[in-house]
Amino acid sequence: MSASSPLLSAETGASQTDWHAAIAEACGRVAPAWPLDQINAINPFWEMRNLPLTKVAARMAALNGTCCLNQDALGSGADGEDSIHSVSMPDHWQNLSAQLDRHRDTAHQVSWQDEVVHQISQFCGDYFQRLDAGEFEASAQHLYYSWLEMTRSDRGIAIVMGEATLPEQFRLLPDQADHLKAEALAALVVAQEHAPEYAHALLLDINGWSSWAAYLRWQARLQGHETDLLPGLLAIRLAWELALWRHVEEVGGAIFTNLEQRWTSQWQVWPSILAAHERSQITGWQLQQQAESAYQQQMAEKLLGSPADEAAADQTPKLQAAFCIDVRSEIFRRALEDQDQTIQTLGFAGFFGLPIAYQPRGTEFNRPQLPGLLAPALQVTETEPAAGVCRQALARHSHWTRFTSSAPASFSYIESFGIARLGRLVKNTFLGDKSRHPVDQLHEGHGEFEIRRNGVLLSTAEKAGLVAGILRAMSLTRQFAATVLLVGHGSSTRNNPHASGLDCGACGGQTGSVNVRVLAYLLNDTEVRSALAEQGLLIPPETRFIGALHDTTTDEVVCAGQVPTEIQGLLLQAGRQARRERARRLDLDTTTDVDKAIIKRSKDWSEVRPEWGLAGNASLIVAPRSRTRHLNLEGRSFLHDYRWRDDDGFGVLELIMTAPMLVTHWINFQYYASVTDNFRYGSGNKVLHNVVGGHLGVFEGNGGDLRIGLPLQSVHDGHQWVHEPLRLSVYLAAPREAIADIANRHPVVRELIENDWLYLFRLDDEQGVIERFYRDQWEIAADQASLART
Repeated sequence: MSASSPLLSAETGASQTDWHAAIAEACGRVAPAWPLDQINAINPFWEMRNLPLTKVAARMAALNGTCCLNQDALGSGADGEDSIHSVSMPDHWQNLSAQLDRHRDTAHQVSWQDEVVHQISQFCGDYFQRLDAGEFEASAQHLYYSWLEMTRSDRGIAIVMGEATLPEQFRLLPDQADHLKAEALAALVVAQEHAPEYAHALLLDINGWSSWAAYLRWQARLQGHETDLLPGLLAIRLAWELALWRHVEEVGGAIFTNLEQRWTSQWQVWPSILAAHERSQITGWQLQQQAESAYQQQMAEKLLGSPADEAAADQTPKLQAAFCIDVRSEIFRRALEDQDQTIQTLGFAGFFGLPIAYQPRGTEFNRPQLPGLLAPALQVTETEPAAGVCRQALARHSHWTRFTSSAPASFSYIESFGIARLGRLVKNTFLGDKSRHPVDQLHEGHGEFEIRRNGVLLSTAEKAGLVAGILRAMSLTRQFAATVLLVGHGSSTRNNPHASGLDCGACGGQTGSVNVRVLAYLLNDTEVRSALAEQGLLIPPETRFIGALHDTTTDEVVCAGQVPTEIQGLLLQAGRQARRERARRLDLDTTTDVDKAIIKRSKDWSEVRPEWGLAGNASLIVAPRSRTRHLNLEGRSFLHDYRWRDDDGFGVLELIMTAPMLVTHWINFQYYASVTDNFRYGSGNKVLHNVVGGHLGVFEGNGGDLRIGLPLQSVHDGHQWVHEPLRLSVYLAAPREAIADIANRHPVVRELIENDWLYLFRLDDEQGVIERFYRDQWEIAADQASLART
């Protein structure tokens, strides 16, 4: 390739500044979507959090028909999965390709809109897979020109669409992405003030790939540099619009005249389109708020209706077990506490405060084990290399995953190896075991780890400083049981591309196994304990920390070390109790062998609903466990332990409000959007999924846009939704002044509260009230006296 090739040219052009602001604004509205092996839940409208949710909902509905409201609230009367597309709303913006379909017999011909999305998506699948493999370094210009070269040589478009002269328009497009954007926007934009909306609407046509490009941008920013491919993706989508416009203009006649009139008129009436959607959603938002108020009333009755369980808190614990704040842990924690009054459980973010990336010794593999909000600050590896058989398993997994997981390869794999693999197929169907990621096997059996920052091993003082902060954030400083379990969590499903979405979100879509083992290693280190004692944190010599993993699919807990027989029995009994409770949601017959049925689901590769994940999540409670121990929160609440009187300066509260609160909001809104609009912000029917690029995402079928969000089967049981889309209600047991100060000092937190993305409440046990913080004001939301009267 010559040095003058457009692929290598600098992105220059005098006219680019004319449209720079509009392009930057549109690209800046797109939230990231993580790959399948590192699924992090996220609010898909995260980058628009600076606006009120109602405004964002109206804009998204007006741009491409997105629904941000509970379909029941909008009057959908359909039952079952047919209800997904049954909501009616005012007409929305139509990009040029969609406008052209009005003159096309889409019943017998491929629609322009479908062809544009399919063609771009197939290119992106190949391009981003090669980029992921490290074949080249990408830029917006490289992305655009790679597509242009491919499209210019593609004769199939003209044949499929029956437009013999269309390829000429692609040959005439500028080689430079910035020139193309300027040329296309100058030709197509009628009202410049609405150009950001048009650019955003174009990106929404390929929202899955736009979200993938936003993920790459997010990762680059975490690493301290800027790599944004979204302008290149927008250039590709604009190129299609310009080519179609010129093609129809060249053909001329009534079609072009009508198209030009409609196109101009749409720009002129855009404010009216937006206003119509705002009006159409007023009643829906009123009903939405009523549903959320009803849930908050139920929570008030629970939180204020009975006193805290202080008796358990004052006793010396037989066992302490710290769990992830995940809503699924609430069920198991309650079951474990039921076994003995002196068992104490705690809730903490599932990465256990360790900002680590895990690299198995002897491999090049490196995996973040922390929330997607953060970049790893520490690197962890075992002190001894992994067994050769484990490394070989990892290599085989990588090889076969790449071969079998791409959409077209799935068919080649079956055709080539179907008969040869028949025996294994039968074995897996009837005798299959739980699915286990090879990486998670590499650290099993290891109790010691090396921890580095920028390649340098941490000193004892640095280790002590790290774990001291963790213990204080966990509210684990006053007393220690002889056995303290640090319980991460993961899931066990088979034949499930979205399996990491059932693992620990706080661990970046991985299990928490590495994190709990590393923390247990640090807390059992005698030198670290001596350094902690100098800071006033005295851990009794008989106390032993043990890492453990809670399988949320089967409610089994596996410990990474020896625990007393009595405690093993308590864990087994708690698992049985938790399974019986969850069996009702899974519609299992509780009169049969529930344990066997649930464990069987985890091994069944035809099971599309092995567990309900975090469906039903609706609240985050930040308070001592004694405040909620006596309550059945039905697996709907994230529970984070916190004692404000032990939090000098409220540094722990600040950490909670700026990290776990944001992560739980992301989870909550991923589920919210996957229900209100599974077509655009869910990934559809998992039975039809084909994995793209090994781990980039899925197609539903063999094409269309990359699908993001939760599969339909994660939120719908085939008859009705199993997740009620409610905005997160956050309850903090902390002083008013501290909460308000933190909210006002952190723009992201303030935006979430003031723009109605979540509710923020304060628990005041002394006064017996729950107060809401909203737009720098406190108001009473519920009080014991009123509840007593009702």
